[in-house]
Amino acid sequence: MKKATKILVIILVFLVVVGFGMFYFFQKIETSLSELSAIEIEDIDLTQIDDGVYEGSYSVFPISVEVKVTVVNHIITDIEITKHDTGQGQPAEVIIDDVLLEQSIDVDIIQGATYSSKVILLAIKDALTV
Repeated sequence: MKKATKILVIILVFLVVVGFGMFYFFQKIETSLSELSAIEIEDIDLTQIDDGVYEGSYSVFPISVEVKVTVVNHIITDIEITKHDTGQGQPAEVIIDDVLLEQSIDVDIIQGATYSSKVILLAIKDALTV
């Protein structure tokens, strides 16, 4: 009887510790994404950007993006996403087509991939911030 009680207490303590750990983890994600939502993205003045390939990155837990942006004659000619770590944000990667078309990072966010879209735009901004 004593052995069964000890095992039950150990299992209960383990479950409580895991529960608090998961609560902390999800709170951290929620806080990070709330802060991301509050960020306003200012457009870039391409007339100030010389020809070249620029690398940029942006991370906010749990999303991380790295990009290479090619500029020729003050025009963004290519954007390559070299790293995109996220759960379900892969559809956001089509936002680079909008940036290329509009020649601006002031484009609509991809619905259903809001956070990844914003992180991709912030990585592009990081690359082109002179």
